[in-house]
Amino acid sequence: MHEDVRQAVLTALEGLAAAHEVDIVDVEVAGAAAAPIVRVRIDHADESLPTITLDEVTAETDWISAALDELDPLPGAYTLEVSSPGMDRPLRRVHDFERFAGQQVSLTTTATEGRRRYSGTLGGVVDGEVIVTDDEGEHRIPFEQVKTAKIKPDYDAGKGKKK
Repeated sequence: MHEDVRQAVLTALEGLAAAHEVDIVDVEVAGAAAAPIVRVRIDHADESLPTITLDEVTAETDWISAALDELDPLPGAYTLEVSSPGMDRPLRRVHDFERFAGQQVSLTTTATEGRRRYSGTLGGVVDGEVIVTDDEGEHRIPFEQVKTAKIKPDYDAGKGKKK
């Protein structure tokens, strides 16, 4: 059920996002049936802008909430959480994999045989395959087999060495 709700929310919000100059990065439906949570991660649609700020997220929450009230995706009450994508930004569209080529990622596939988890440098998408390079070499994963993918944050980036 959660996946159906997630897809309905994602479709509804993506249809409205361009008018608000927002990119719907991801939607997650979590929690127990008695207390579900709908998490919506947003960013600027204009990729040249820095990551969306807390004040901008707050400003965008009203239309997202109104859209979900109209959609009424879940029976009963639920909690809506709207946030920036964060440092461990999820990747879900081909465009995301191309945009963040060169970044360190962790990726899980839907493959039923062989390796299912990869961690390494994202090489983008070539001929419908996501390219990830690690110590073992280059791996090509069909885009449709990518279950989850996230940027691996580098918490030490920008820090100088302490003397």
